[in-house]
This record gives sequence, structure tokens and C-alpha cells, in this order.
Amino acid sequence: MTEHVRVAVIGGGIVGCSVLFALAERGWTDTLLLERRELTSGSTWHAAGNTTFFGHYVSITRLYVESVAAYLRAEDESGQAISFHAAGSLRLATTPAELDAYRSLEPMYQAMGVPYHVIGPTEIEAVHPLLNTAGLFGAAHTPTDGHVDSSGATHALAQAARKRGAKIKRQCPVETIAPNKEGWRLGTPEGEVIAEHIVLANSFWAREMAEQIGLNLPLYPLQHHELITDAIPELAALDFEVPTVRDPWAPSNTRQEGHGFLCGVYEAKPEFWATDGIPPDFAEELLPPDTQRLERHLLKVIERMPAFGRAGIKTVNNGPICYAPDGCPLLGPVVDHPGLWLATGFP
Repeated sequence: MTEHVRVAVIGGGIVGCSVLFALAERGWTDTLLLERRELTSGSTWHAAGNTTFFGHYVSITRLYVESVAAYLRAEDESGQAISFHAAGSLRLATTPAELDAYRSLEPMYQAMGVPYHVIGPTEIEAVHPLLNTAGLFGAAHTPTDGHVDSSGATHALAQAARKRGAKIKRQCPVETIAPNKEGWRLGTPEGEVIAEHIVLANSFWAREMAEQIGLNLPLYPLQHHELITDAIPELAALDFEVPTVRDPWAPSNTRQEGHGFLCGVYEAKPEFWATDGIPPDFAEELLPPDTQRLERHLLKVIERMPAFGRAGIKTVNNGPICYAPDGCPLLGPVVDHPGLWLATGFP
């Protein structure tokens, strides 16, 4: 059986469901999302769920601001909780040049109406008492940053889009894509889908799918480690949630998770994964952790937050995430391929 739709979105993570909801809000409800397994089953399910209003460009900052607003609207429409915590974040300045760079962004944020302040070490200590400010020149403080339950937010977007008329098919992998006179022809186990537009929102699978039509997307999955600590008495004693710390010196981001910390590390020379092709049956899986690679990063995190080092490690996760070389997403129409859109490679 052949199904005709105006837009087919490929990938049921938070990006694909965001696209589906955004289209539905704009009246585009002749839409179909195709997910090879279950919603969130690529990398969304193990994501930390950090949200930010910080970006070096107006366009990316607007995208971040609208994303959080969309999650909250979807929560209202669907009744599915997203567990949004607006605890803020601190981007630490470990050099005068970093502090100057943060200050240079103040006019942009002021013009956009986004809360953003460059603060000094004393102010840092006030909002994050567990942070060692020795050697810091200051920080960029974005008080409306936070985190969501990534799975909850994805399901809220999906449910809200469905309420508006969009359709979702799970366990329906797209096996082939090809242009035709009507737009695009997608081959699935349930039959063909003919779409005027298609959106590749399938993270690290997008590269392999695009190869079918001669495109070489600059995307590869990287191994990304996250650690969750046991409860920390100093955190439990506070009557507020501390902001996420984004530290270029470690480099890492560390936020509060319950009464403990959740820390994601970013290696200068990360390990790639599945460069010869994603395993066809890969779904909700993690990779073996490599704690030896993490040691030098964690020592810096402990130096910055000594309480982190006094806590036991409850969980170490190593999951693949997808990046482009410049750290920016591949987002928008593809030149010379009418009706083909990308929404992938989000950091």
C-alpha cells in the first residue's frame, strides 16, 4: 500500500518530534513521522536533557529559546510532564579572553530579551556555593537555562502533534529513499510513502541514509560518557538547585541530579563509534565505559568541585551521540535536492 503525505519526518527522537510538533502548530498536519524502533530509542533516551539559551549566533540562540518554549507548550497540550528545571547555568571564564568573549555577547542577548549576565567570582559563589572559584575570571550566567526529562519532552511533543492531526508510525524503519516526480519515495516494511518533503532527523543514521542519494553528510557518532554520583550532603543541605557548570578547562558540564551530580565530559580526542556503519539492530543500548579515558577530566572536575570527589559514583554511561565537525547542527534545505531537509547533528 502506498501512503501520500505532505511531509515525512524520519526519526523519532526529540529532534524529529520537535519538527513534527512545529509543523502541526503551523497547520501542517498532513504529516507522518517514521521511527525505526521506539520514540527516543537512538540517543535521546540516554541524553542528560540539558537546555540552554546560550549561543554565539542569533539564529542558534533563537532556536534554543523556541525549543524550550515548544517543550512547555507541548507539556500543556499533552498533559505529559517534561520535568523542566530552570536552574540556570554558568559558563566559566578561565582566561581574560574568555571573559571578554562572554562580554561581547551581552548586546545580542539584551536585544533578544534573553536574561544573560557576566558575573565575577563572588557572584559565582553566591549561586553555586560548591564551586571552587580559584583561578576563575568570571562566568557567563544564563539564569533561564536548565534541563528536562528528555524522554518526557519527546513524548509530550509527539502526543501534542498527534492531537493536532499528525501521524506517527513506530517499528517502521525507512529502508530506501529516492526522489521522484511527486517529491520523495520512501520504502518501508509497511509499503511505500510518497512525500512532497522529507526531513532527516535521525541523528547518526542520517549519514548512511543520505548516502543512498549521493550525499556525504559530515556526521559521525562519538562515544560520550556521563556519570551520576551518589547523594552529596552539601547539595542536599541547600534550599535551591545549583546551576549547571560548563567548564572549558575540564572540559565538561556538571549539573545537579537529585542530591547528586550528573557530569558529562567532552574529550579533546574522542573515540568514534561504528565508523563502518551503524549495527542494524542498534536501539536502546549503551557502549562499554572506558573510565581510564575519563580520569584526567574527572580530576579537573574534582578540583573545580571538591564535593564531587567525595561522592561515590552511582552510574557511568557511555552512549553514542552525533556531531558535525564545527559543533553546529545540519539544519535546513539541501541544495539541489528539492524537498529534502536536514535536522540532525545537534550537540
